[in-house]
Amino acid sequence: MRTTLKITAAAAVTTALALGLGACGTSSDPGAGSTASADTSKPLVVAASPTPHADILNFVKKNLAEKAGLKLEVKEFTDYVLPNTATQSGEVGANFFQHKPYLDDFNKKKGTDIVPVVNVELEPLGLYSKKVKALTDLKAGQTVAIPNDTTNEGRALKLLADNGVITLKDGVGTDANLSSVKDAKGLTFKELEAATLPRALNDVDAAVINGNYAIEAKLKPAQDALALEKADGNPYANFLAVKRGNEKDPRVVKLAQLLNSDEVKKYIDDTYDGSVIPSFGAAK
Repeated sequence: MRTTLKITAAAAVTTALALGLGACGTSSDPGAGSTASADTSKPLVVAASPTPHADILNFVKKNLAEKAGLKLEVKEFTDYVLPNTATQSGEVGANFFQHKPYLDDFNKKKGTDIVPVVNVELEPLGLYSKKVKALTDLKAGQTVAIPNDTTNEGRALKLLADNGVITLKDGVGTDANLSSVKDAKGLTFKELEAATLPRALNDVDAAVINGNYAIEAKLKPAQDALALEKADGNPYANFLAVKRGNEKDPRVVKLAQLLNSDEVKKYIDDTYDGSVIPSFGAAK
């Protein structure tokens, strides 16, 4: 089925991209996305987490890309490291799986040079449990699992603090780690890789789970979470990203435009029922 493409917010994004979102550069694999030497007749390969990122990209591929003249390939990854290292090395031309605080931390620690291009959607972080029915049922001596990567751990602890489960030291915010907990109220924390948290629900009393992994585990964040991040003012929008210098690749510009189209907004709204929220606009 072909869908008529209508571009609204995408127009502003395209303009920003055309004006230049960074200096030119080259990739170790010219066919993977280097603006200076890429064969833009080749498909743009995009690394993505399976849900919702790869789902959204596959919707674009099946319904919008051909009409827009874009050849698109989607390569799925199930962790938070390989999509960035594959983008840096040129194995893929772009990725779609992460938010800005995570990318900033990754670039700093790994010495990579990856930049955001366009925001697409937000997946609220949530607290889930198979053993308690409400936040007030969490008691001293119980165990809560949280993501072990720096940015999502801080995000998880802030969610718990915002909902009165724990108390953080003053002024910590999303930079929190376990040493930032002023009062754990008798709870024990278990740090685990984000992708494993849904499977840990049987072994802990509760877990803070990233939205994409919650959805993959058939959880419904808008219904099942004991506590859920608010969308307003949330800095954790997930975006399309590339290695610096590849922002002007015509394929990247075209994909950014499609990802901010009315059709993608409708797809997200209809498919995820509030568990994933459209969050369009140029990423900074």
